[in-house]
Amino acid sequence: MTDPDIMRSEFVHQDRWHDWLLHSLETERLTMAPSKLQRLREQGRPTAAIPQAAPSSDWHQKFTDYLRSECHLAENTVAAYGRDLRKLLNWLGSRSIARLKLADLSDFIASLQKDRLAASSISRAIVATRMFFKYLQLEGIIRDNPTELLATQKMWQRIPKVLTPAAVDRFLTSPKRYDLQGLRDRAILELLYATGCRVSEVSNLLLANVHLKEGYCQVEGKGSKQRMVPIGSRAVAAITEYLQTVRPGLVTGHDPQSVPWLILSRSGKRLRREAIWELVKRYALRVDVDPDISPHTMRHSFATHLLAGGADLRQIQEMLGHASIQTTQIYTQVETSRLKRIHTKFHPRA
Repeated sequence: MTDPDIMRSEFVHQDRWHDWLLHSLETERLTMAPSKLQRLREQGRPTAAIPQAAPSSDWHQKFTDYLRSECHLAENTVAAYGRDLRKLLNWLGSRSIARLKLADLSDFIASLQKDRLAASSISRAIVATRMFFKYLQLEGIIRDNPTELLATQKMWQRIPKVLTPAAVDRFLTSPKRYDLQGLRDRAILELLYATGCRVSEVSNLLLANVHLKEGYCQVEGKGSKQRMVPIGSRAVAAITEYLQTVRPGLVTGHDPQSVPWLILSRSGKRLRREAIWELVKRYALRVDVDPDISPHTMRHSFATHLLAGGADLRQIQEMLGHASIQTTQIYTQVETSRLKRIHTKFHPRA
C-alpha cells in the first residue's frame, strides 16, 4: 500500500484525506484473504457467535498498533485517533461494540457536540470511529458496519484568529527576567512568531538545525518533510541570550548528545508541546491578550501579517510548509475580513 503520509500531501482538505484513507482500507478489505467468519459462511457451516467486543478488551492498543504498522500514520495522528477512541469507549460504558447501531453512534456524536468540541474535532472523531469499525470488520469481529452511514460533518471554512501587531508586541515581551524560565520562554514566543512554525515543530527543533548567524532554521514538518525557515533579528537575539545564559544550566548533569533539542525543560529534557501551549496561555493572561489564543494563533498571525505587508502567497506557503496553496489562501480571507471591518467602521455609506 502506498504510504499515506506521502499521499496525504496530494490532498488539500482534511475530509478528502480521510475519505481517501477510508477508501484504501475498504479496498484492502476486499482484496485481502477472507476472514475466518467469511470462510465459514462460504462453506455453509454454522458460524459461532460474533465475539462481544467489550470496552474492557484491549481494542485501544490493538487499534493504535494497526494505525502505526498497517496504515503508517504519523505518531501525532495515531495519538489523536487514540484519544477519539477513548471517548467512544468511555461513552460506551458496559455496552458491547458489536451491538451498536447507527442511532447509537449518532447519540455518541451528539454527546461530543454537547461537550462543545470544535467542528474539526468532531469530524476527526467521526473518521476515527469509522476507521475503528473498519478495523473490526477486517478482524472479523463485526459483520455489519453501521458507521458506513455515519456522515462526516461538512467543514465550514473558518477565518483563523490572529493578533494585531500591537498585541503581538505586548505578548512577546510578557516573559520577564525574574520569571523562573523567562529568557527561555521569551525565546519560545519569539520563535513561534518569527518562523510561523507549528508547536510540535518548535518542540522537536534540534539545536544543530538552528543557524543563528545565517538567520534560518531547518524544520521537520508533517510527513517528515523538511523546510528552511528564516529567523528574524529579534528572535535571533532572544534565542542567543537563552543559549548563552539558560540552556547550559539545563544541560548540566546530562550527556550533551542525549539532549539535542533547542528548547529544554527544567529537567533537561525536550519541552513538550503541551507545556508550550500552557505557557502561551499563561503569558496571554498576564498582558490581557485574548485568553483563547494558542501557539497556532502565532502561526496564523505570522502568515496574516506577512500577507498584509505584501509578501507573496507562494512564499508564505513555503515558509508554513503547506502542501497546497489552497490551504494558505485562507489567510487572504483574513485580510479581506479586516478590510471589510475598516470599511464598515469608516465609510459614510457602509
